[in-house]
Amino acid sequence: MNNHNLGGRLWSVLILFGLVGQIAWSVENMYFNLFIYNTIAKSTSSVTVMVQLSGIVATFATLIAGILTDKAGNRKYFISIGYLLWGLLTLSFAFVSKENTAQWFELSDTTQIISLTITIVITLDCIMTAFGSTANDAAFNAYVTDNTGNARSLAEGVLSAMPLLAMLVVAGGFGMIVSALGYPGLFVAVGTMMSVSGIIGLWLIQDNPNLKKQNTNFISDIAYGFQLGVIRDHRKLYLYFFAMGIYGVASQIYMPYLIIYMQEYLKFDAIQYSIVLAGVILGASIITVLLGKSFDGKNKDKLLVYFSILYIFGMLSLYVMSKSIDLSLKTQVMWFTGITSLLLITGFVQVLALLGAQIRDNTPIENTGKLQGIRMIFFVLIPMYIGPMIGETINQRTNLTYIDPVNGTTAHVPSPEIFLFGALFCLFIFIPLSLLLRGKNSQ
Repeated sequence: MNNHNLGGRLWSVLILFGLVGQIAWSVENMYFNLFIYNTIAKSTSSVTVMVQLSGIVATFATLIAGILTDKAGNRKYFISIGYLLWGLLTLSFAFVSKENTAQWFELSDTTQIISLTITIVITLDCIMTAFGSTANDAAFNAYVTDNTGNARSLAEGVLSAMPLLAMLVVAGGFGMIVSALGYPGLFVAVGTMMSVSGIIGLWLIQDNPNLKKQNTNFISDIAYGFQLGVIRDHRKLYLYFFAMGIYGVASQIYMPYLIIYMQEYLKFDAIQYSIVLAGVILGASIITVLLGKSFDGKNKDKLLVYFSILYIFGMLSLYVMSKSIDLSLKTQVMWFTGITSLLLITGFVQVLALLGAQIRDNTPIENTGKLQGIRMIFFVLIPMYIGPMIGETINQRTNLTYIDPVNGTTAHVPSPEIFLFGALFCLFIFIPLSLLLRGKNSQ
């Protein structure tokens, strides 16, 4: 019989840092791109570069920090201090603007001001991502694996709901903050919340007593997950990593441009896309809770196949809707966008949750920290480098443009084809899933 009694303190850590971390990533994924596009330059290429560099930094930070947490025999301070600094860097974005750049560097040329401001944003985003990945992707993920034991499925079920809840908070609550106080208000609110969480963690978090310092060679630890013997011994784990990489690339083809697409192609204002996103996320959350209760004891690999099909269908349905509906009928557009997006987001979340659970269950407990960086290569680096590159190419080739009234440059509008190509790329996920099912049937 599984022991699902994790204790009040542990549940508090999982919920607080799981939710706050996902809120922080949601703000970065949903609003940082919009922040650049709306306040600095109508350039999807700048968004692409930021997402790609952020993915590279996140992966290497997690790879190094995961090993350091193992060597230090400590997750608590990496989580707490990491969240504190992560929050302060997020808050610093409140002071970034073209006007401040012009004043700080005594510039008058508009092109120079825009270029330097974009450079500042991308640089700050990379530094912020390094602390976020250290605190959340490396230390917190390892902490969850250390402390949940036989209740891991229960904990994973709760944590898998956090991205949805975070997206609901960000799309709804923080969307209103942006409307009322602008982007500085958003960055101050989110940054303060993250830093306060880090301070609370210094008191609240307790490391697993079995977690000990590892006096191992740093270079060997970095190389551990790349060794052919390790890959062969943990074949299932690496197949799940492969599936995660394919799913991630498909998602990143459209995800960085999603709100920009709603704003520029569907012509939604901030209130309209906030309503659509909040409704979709709330609906997907309810579906997730209802479905989650029936997942125990089921073949998760078969479920991955079913929800991958749903995810692909959701992307295709959003593409077909966008190409066929009369965009002047705003109420209809909102309803149909909501329905098709509900299919997409439900598939998106379920595939993410199932892959996350399978990866955690197949990660060797004694090498948890060493493998966090490998997980990030497939979860972040490959998707966030390749996906936006494909999405940006599609946006450029479809050539939906308008003249930016601020600086007279040509601005590219994200096109519905990003959902079509996301769906087509996601078809590759059935390669590792079929190998996993075949391996299970042959046992």
